[in-house]
Amino acid sequence: MAYLWKTGAAFVSAGMITGAFGAHGLRRRPDMSSDNIHAWETASSYAVYNGLAMLILSLHPRFSKHRFAGPAIIGGGLVFSGSIWCLVLARERLRMLGPVTPLGGMVMIAGYLSLIF
Repeated sequence: MAYLWKTGAAFVSAGMITGAFGAHGLRRRPDMSSDNIHAWETASSYAVYNGLAMLILSLHPRFSKHRFAGPAIIGGGLVFSGSIWCLVLARERLRMLGPVTPLGGMVMIAGYLSLIF
């Protein structure tokens, strides 16, 4: 499906852009700890991984039409990576996102596990 391909390309692009920003922009900020940089890198890496998975899934005749996997991986990936990026940039104002991150991860994992069946 075209939406999987486009979403995959968007995820890979976002992961690469945020990864580059983390490596160059965030490291220069005096308030950034090594833990924050590591969390940022994790979120960026997962965005790339999920993007590549979406590109591959979009090419598979059976899985490209799966009703749960694509939306779960996309939604879970957005929540997982997005909440980490937000927490790194605005931890004090967005503390409530802390518990949301693992929920995004669980939805993302459920999407991948659904491909087994």
